Parts: sequence; structure tokens; C-alpha cells
Amino acid sequence: MSNLADKKKRWETETLQPVIQKFPERQPTFQTSSGIPVERLYLPNDPGPDYEEKLGFPGEYPFTRGVQPTMYRGRFWTMRQYAGFATAAESNARYKFLLNQGQTGLSVAFDLPTQIGYDADDPMVLGEVGKVGVSIPSLDDMAVLLDGIPLDKVSISMTINAPAAILLAMVIAIGKRQGVSLSQLRGTVQNDILKEYIARGTYIFPPHPSMRLITDMFAYCGRELPRWNSISISGYHIREAGSTAAQEIAFTLANGITYVQAAIAAGLDVDQFSSQLSFFFNAHNNFLEEIAKFRAARRLWATIMRGRFAAKNPDSWKLRFHTQTAGSTLTAQQPENNVVRVALQALAAVMGGTQSLHTNSRDEALALPSQQAAQIALRTQQIIAYESGVADSIDPLAGSYLIESLTDELESRAATYIQTIDQMGGMLPAIEAGYVQREIQEAAYQFQTEMQTQKATVVGVNRFVDKNEQLNIDLLRVDPAVEQAQRERLATLRARRDNEKVSALRRQLAAAAQSQENLMPLFITCVENDVTLGEICHTLRQVWGEYQPRVEI
Repeated sequence: MSNLADKKKRWETETLQPVIQKFPERQPTFQTSSGIPVERLYLPNDPGPDYEEKLGFPGEYPFTRGVQPTMYRGRFWTMRQYAGFATAAESNARYKFLLNQGQTGLSVAFDLPTQIGYDADDPMVLGEVGKVGVSIPSLDDMAVLLDGIPLDKVSISMTINAPAAILLAMVIAIGKRQGVSLSQLRGTVQNDILKEYIARGTYIFPPHPSMRLITDMFAYCGRELPRWNSISISGYHIREAGSTAAQEIAFTLANGITYVQAAIAAGLDVDQFSSQLSFFFNAHNNFLEEIAKFRAARRLWATIMRGRFAAKNPDSWKLRFHTQTAGSTLTAQQPENNVVRVALQALAAVMGGTQSLHTNSRDEALALPSQQAAQIALRTQQIIAYESGVADSIDPLAGSYLIESLTDELESRAATYIQTIDQMGGMLPAIEAGYVQREIQEAAYQFQTEMQTQKATVVGVNRFVDKNEQLNIDLLRVDPAVEQAQRERLATLRARRDNEKVSALRRQLAAAAQSQENLMPLFITCVENDVTLGEICHTLRQVWGEYQPRVEI
């Protein structure tokens, strides 16, 4: 025990104190409502021989207990509500409302046309403009979306994948207009195309050119945007598609392995870009399993980065992640119950050590969140942060026999999946063979069967049903006139811009897409000269083609 006490003293001196000096916001003495002191960190009475290998200290390898030495004793997670609908102006108003309510970061939801690289006036997208997110076909729209949002102070997260590089180019262009240097821009772009092929479906290009776009962004961000996360490797959508917790860890980290391998193959040093990788996980219903899931994922990724890829920088070993509560668990029946579900899921994310959190709104099984529902969702995070006491100690559940057992088991099961994928030649061959998709589909079918036979209970749906229920919620409805307004804005843009220069830039882009040139600087030039998102994507489609998914009969 004296050896562990010595190590704790070393950790406090070498790892903890520098962080305390950097982030002094939440450093007072903490105590319970009964006056019992709450220590920063608790250690086991009998740590056992594998304590350091499996647990260690927060902020140190293998990061089971968190990637930051102080965790929420230093500062709270970023409260980042996911929002976007209709026009850029309406979404901007929602962002300002949420920031005024205490939100600490923005998370942008784009409409389906934007996600798959179409302008709002394209015949292909009739009826979809502004429906599931905000419509951003041009830099003009991005300027309105971010109007009054200081990009050197507010972190921006964008849930965009196939055209992620183009949307990032727009943010960079707006930052330049605001006088914000590239080194000051803070945020994340999802940019995770592999999970689109697996679970979500908003892909555009085939895998090879898609991976080229991602490695171009890795290189550009590593060189120019040191505070920007160039990818958010997403297990969220894998879980929403029906995977288990172990599958969520395994397939997410296997995707991460593929991105790291692609970047190394493109000539990047692993320590040049890997500290800018981030992850995105689901917070599902099984409270204790979810906490263990986050701990297992951190430990497994640290092992992969240090062992498989020989990364030298400890920052390269850290799995930093955003969490969103589980949309697939929300019910249209008795929607008030969703407030309770979200609170438990958010608490699991916090107890699991998330760096950033979005809490879903009670009405999301029925419509996009109303302003009132979004406010309640944000207040849920604030109550956890300021009233519950769970953030007062760095890792409050470490040492629980059940938590540690679940962590070990989830890590083992995820590692077995990754080994199977390695034996198939990696994630791309596994996706092309349909292996990953089938595993998720089988898990989803298993849960659906259990729910239908009442082996699994969904309160208000298959048990405790209220046959006399009457829906009494004001739902957000997107005005159909939004689409026509966006068409008119684009017509005005096309009429006033220098169309000869637009044509020349599109020819230059087509040539660059056939070379090894990093496309990010050219994307920035294109958007600054009013080349639209759809025009850029159509130019690339002409060179690279579109992805056609495997169909099994």
C-alpha cells in the first residue's frame, strides 16, 4: 500500500498540479450536504497486482479513470445541445437562445440535402429542405448561421460526414471574416464516413476517395488548426442501428484503426494527427453497463495506440469523446417518460467521464425539439453538474466490483470483435463483406424480439400502457415555405457572383481531385468565391462517382 501511496503522491505532483494551475475554476474544497469531505480521488484498500495496468490514475495511461487528471473538479464537460432546422436564421436564433441559457458549445444539425451534397434548389431534394436540420448550401448561409457567434470563444461541432471538408472550409472562411486566426478556431467535424457505410447511409463517394478527403483534413488540421478535432469517430449511429455495447466499442475503434492506418499510409506521422482524433458514443439505457463501456473503450484505445501504432505522445493515447443520449430509446407514447430516460443516460455519460454531452429532448420521437423541450434537456445537464454532487470526485465509481467486472468483460468482447475484423483484412473488407452490418442487424433483431415477447420492457410501450393517453405537447413544425425561400436565395447568389470564376474553379477542382494535391485549400477558395456545396460535390461526383451499397438478396 505504501508503494501505491508513493505513486499517488507522484501523480499529484507531476500530473495533477499543472492542470489545477491551468484550470482553477472548480478547485475549492468539496463536501456532501452532511458536511462529509469529498476527496479528489479514491483508491482501493487492496489494489491488487494489476491495478496500474487496468486502472492507474486519471490523466495517465491506460486512462480507464479518465483522460484528464482533474476531470470535472477542473471544469465541467462541454454542454453542447445538437440543434438545427429550417433556415440558417432560425437555427442561429436557437443557438443564441441556448447559449443564453448556459450552453457552452454549439452542435450543428444539417438537413439531408446538405448531408449528401445537394443544393436546396436541386430537383433531387424536393420536400427535404430544412426538415431534419439546417440548410447550408452556400457560404452566405453559413455566415447567417454563425452570425454573432465568436468563433474564438465558442466551440463548434458539426455532424457532417461525406461533405465534411467543404463545411469546415466554410467555417474557416467565416472565421477569417471575423478576424479569428486558424489557430484559435475550436471545434469538431464528424467526418466519419465508415459508419455511414455501416449504419447511417449519408455517403456520397466510394470508400477510396472518401478516405482521401479524410486524410487531407487530417494533414490540413494538423498543420493549420491545432485546436480543431478533424474527426469524431462515431459509435453513436452504430448503437442507434441496434448494436450491443460491446459491438459499439469494437466497431467504433475498428473504424478508428482504419483511419489511423490510412493517415499513416498517406505519409503522416502518427503523433502528428492522432491527438486531434475524437470519438462520439451513445449513452443507452443500461446505466451501469454504459459507465463501464466508456471506461473499457478508453483503456482499449490507449492500448491500441501505444501498442499497435507505437504512438509516443501520451496525448495520442487518449480517447476523448462526445456523448449523446440514445434517440432510439425515446418513445412517442408517454413522451414525458423520455425526460427520465435522458436524465439517467446523461448521468451514465458523466459518471463514465465524457468530455462533451448532448441531451435529447422529450419530443424527439415526434418532431424536431421545441425550444421548451431543448431547454429542459439542457437543464438536465445543469442539474447533474451543479446539484447532484457526482462531479465532485474525479472517478466516483472506480473500485465497484460490478463496474470493474463489466469493464473487463466489455473490453474482452470488443477486443475479440476487433481481432475477427483484423483477420478479415480490416474494417473496409469487413464492411464490403457485410459482416459488420449483419452483426448489428442480428443484435437489433434480438432486442426487437425480446421487446415483442416482453422479455425486455419499454415502459409505456409494451408494459404500463395508458390506453386513454392524449398527446398534449406543442411540436415544432418546419414551414414548407423554407424550401422556396432557399431556392430564391440561391438564385440571387448565382446571379450576382462571378460565374466565369466559378466555372474555372470547378475545372481546377476536377483536376486536383485526380491528383494527390491536398484539397482543403482549394475548398476554402471555392466557398469564398460562392461556389456552392452542391456544385463542389457534383464536380467531385463526376471524377470519383457515387458509392453503390452492396445488396444482399
